[in-house]
Amino acid sequence: MLLSLIWGSSFTLIKVALATVPPFTMVAGRVTIAAMLLICIAIGQGHSLPRQRSVWAALLVQGLLQSTLPFTLISWGETQIPSGLAGVLNATPPLFVLLIALMTGRGRRTINGQKIIGVAAGLAGVILTIGIDARAGAGAAPLAQLAVLGASLCYALAPIWGQRFSSLPAIVTAAGAMSCAAILMLPMAAIVERPWTLAPTAQAIAAVIALAVICTALAMVIYFRLIRTLGPLATTSGSYLRAGFAVMLGTTLLGERLTWSILAGMTLVLTGVVAVALPSPKPRP
Repeated sequence: MLLSLIWGSSFTLIKVALATVPPFTMVAGRVTIAAMLLICIAIGQGHSLPRQRSVWAALLVQGLLQSTLPFTLISWGETQIPSGLAGVLNATPPLFVLLIALMTGRGRRTINGQKIIGVAAGLAGVILTIGIDARAGAGAAPLAQLAVLGASLCYALAPIWGQRFSSLPAIVTAAGAMSCAAILMLPMAAIVERPWTLAPTAQAIAAVIALAVICTALAMVIYFRLIRTLGPLATTSGSYLRAGFAVMLGTTLLGERLTWSILAGMTLVLTGVVAVALPSPKPRP
């Protein structure tokens, strides 16, 4: 619940920051501040960062999947679509986790009618949301919506990849992955957007700091602990709550308008996610 609220609010904060801070610069600031904070916490707790190159190579992939790619895709997407819609589309990681498990042969034993219906409902919700908005014409931004779905795929792959860090303390994994994300994003922001030429408002700066401290540093510590205790599917299953928080905050704080296609799509997506995430009923003896 806490992680869902934290990540649900991130869509609103991203929208606020984007008013005067472009996507790459915002993501670079977010992951850099979070990385420095996580490193300080790790060192303060008596931990040291890994020294093996193989571990850092794995952390680089983790940082790419968990932060660099999804943060950038969502931020760019929100330059064209409402934060609530981004939250709805980003509720799909559990569906991708199940599809990945089936494609790799790891989920065949757990497949049943409930999960098939869940995946079908979730995909129908996505198609409904994107398809109707695209037919509506101006402002639909189907590419932006697909970008947010791409972020969802990254979020599905990240906890699967993150299982390999079970021997590292959660704070060390979070600090290492976020440091790699910062290394990737800083030069990209400098080359593409020249952030030293920007004039961000105090509100935008506060939003970036909140994204870094609460929605990234704190969230990552919780996230890696959940991967170890609950596994990838259960860790991503809270995304249906995240979507609800994103829509609620976007409507109440940003004045975003809810269309019937978003509401209908959200209902189908959340129904599908719940069906996939809930334990299957045990057969009667």
